[in-house]
Amino acid sequence: MAQLKRDPIGIRWHGRGGQGAVTASKILAEAGKSEDKYFLGLPDYGAERAGAAMRSFTTVSTKPIRALCEIAEPDAVVVLDSTLLDEVNVVAGLKEDGVLVINTTESPANIRSKLGYKGRIYAVDATSISIKNLGKNIPNIPMLGALARAVEVVSKENLVKMIRESLGGKFKEAVVEGNVKAFEKAYETAQAG
Repeated sequence: MAQLKRDPIGIRWHGRGGQGAVTASKILAEAGKSEDKYFLGLPDYGAERAGAAMRSFTTVSTKPIRALCEIAEPDAVVVLDSTLLDEVNVVAGLKEDGVLVINTTESPANIRSKLGYKGRIYAVDATSISIKNLGKNIPNIPMLGALARAVEVVSKENLVKMIRESLGGKFKEAVVEGNVKAFEKAYETAQAG
């Protein structure tokens, strides 16, 4: 399937506190900046504890971004934790010709039947990819890889570069490279349907 191409493109992230949705959103925005694009990243969380449902928003455009608010009708939705499907209507407002990218072991067809969403769905087992490459379940970077496969926002190369830059100052080399491997594995294995 061809990648979704929009300008601007609005992305809503659904995750749980501690899963790295805000970090992934920031990496995406910074990678857009490296391509002379305008970006806006807005996390939406209060005093939630680790594990609580949260959202984050990213807008990337070749033109200045005027709307500084939540994205009510996103072009793409990224779901880092499929258990959120029981708590949140993750496809609310998602454009019919948009893309849903979800961390799940289920097929896109099964997700479609559960949610009734008619647009494109990309499914990837980011949890297993994360555990294999990092030793724990932090699905944000694998989900960024799956999103990069589904949506043409910024180049894969600039995303990898930004992962290294963003995480390099905080984590050991092995952790950074584990994240790069997780990104690339999810990019390669995300199933479209």
